[in-house]
Amino acid sequence: MISVLEAQEFVLRNAEKLPVISLKLEDSLGYYLAENCLAPLSLPSFRQSAMDGYAFIHTNETRLKVTGQIQAGDLFTPQLKPGEAVRIFTGAPVPDTADTVVIQEHTTREGDTLIIEKLPLPKANVRPIGEQLTAGALVLKKGHQINEASIGFMAGLGFTEIKVYAKPNVCILTTGNELQERGTPLKPNHIYESNGIMLQNALKRLGISNIQLIKVEDTLEQTSKAVKQALEAADVLLVSGGISVGDFDFVQEAFQNNGINEHFYKVNQKPGKPLWFGTKSDKSVFGLPGNPASSLTCFYAYVLPHLRSRMGSLNPFLNERSAVLTETIKNIHSKTLFLKAGVTGNKITPFTGQASSMLNTYALSNALLLIPEDTEQLNEGDAVTYLDLNF
Repeated sequence: MISVLEAQEFVLRNAEKLPVISLKLEDSLGYYLAENCLAPLSLPSFRQSAMDGYAFIHTNETRLKVTGQIQAGDLFTPQLKPGEAVRIFTGAPVPDTADTVVIQEHTTREGDTLIIEKLPLPKANVRPIGEQLTAGALVLKKGHQINEASIGFMAGLGFTEIKVYAKPNVCILTTGNELQERGTPLKPNHIYESNGIMLQNALKRLGISNIQLIKVEDTLEQTSKAVKQALEAADVLLVSGGISVGDFDFVQEAFQNNGINEHFYKVNQKPGKPLWFGTKSDKSVFGLPGNPASSLTCFYAYVLPHLRSRMGSLNPFLNERSAVLTETIKNIHSKTLFLKAGVTGNKITPFTGQASSMLNTYALSNALLLIPEDTEQLNEGDAVTYLDLNF
C-alpha cells in the first residue's frame, strides 16, 4: 500500500500527452495550448486615442484651430501644425505630428476654434504602439487553459486557428448485479446506479464530452470482454466497483487478462483505499471503489489531475487552500483523510456523514479537508489545508 503522494506521482508520471490538433479559435474554449503563443503584431499596432476629444501638438496655447475629424477605422490622418487640432474619437489613430489628446469635457467650441479649459500633460490620452504588448512577445504559454478572455485576446491579435492538445475519449464501466437503471420500479435488494452518471458529469465539468457509459455483468468473461472493447475505443478507462477482493470482484483479473500494466493498488487513505491504476501503451486505466463517496474522492484526487495533465495542463491538481478549523478532529486510522466539508469565509467545518457510501453530505460540500496520515489530531482554531471543489 502506497501513500497519497506516491499515488499522485504515479498518475502524473504516466500521463502521456494526448495528440496535438489544430482548432478554430472560436472552438477552443477549455482546451490547453500545445505551443507558446507569440504576438504576431504589437497592441496597439498604431498610436491610438484613449478618449473622445481633440488631438494636438502640446504647447501652452489654449486656443486652437480645428482643422478636421478622425474616427476609429479611418485609413488616413491629417498632418497638424502648431496651433491646430483635430476632433478625435476613442480608438482612432492619432496623427503622426500630434502628441496629446485633450478630453472633450475639458474643452469648449466656438465654431472652428477650440478652447482648452484644462490643459492636459504632454502625451496624455495617447496609447503608444506596443503599450499592451510588442510583436514577437510571449503572450500565452504552452499549457495555458483557454478561456473566453484568452479567445478574445488572441482574436485581437488576428489568430484564426491554434494548436491545442486533444481531449480524451473516456469509457466508464459500472459493475454490480445489484445496480438498477433509474426510471424503473426498484427490485428487492437492488439500488439505483449512480456512480456512472456522477463520473460522467464530473468529466463534463472538465470539458470532456466524448464519454461512453457501459453497465457490465459480474462475471469474469463479461468484465474482461468489456475492458477489451473499452481499451479499443477509449484513451482513458474508468471502472467503478469490482476492484476489491470479494468472490464476485473480477475487475483486477480482467485487467490482467487484457495485459494492463499495474502501477499501484491500494492507497493509504480514507475513503478510497482500494484504488487501482495502470496503463497499456498510451491507454490509462483506473479501478475506482464502488462506494460513491470513495469513487468521487478518488476522481478528484487522482483521475482529475491525470486527465488535466494528459490534456496539457501545467497545474493539474485541484487548488489547495487554507482555512481555520471549527472543531477538533482525531485521525485514529494513520491514513490520509479526505473529509467532506463546507467552507464559509476563512472557516472550514467537516460534515457529519463521512461514510464512503454517503453522497448526501458530498452534495453540500465545497471542499475536501486534508488530514495527513502522520497527523493524529487537529484542534479547533488550527490552520488546515483543503481541496477547493469549485473548479
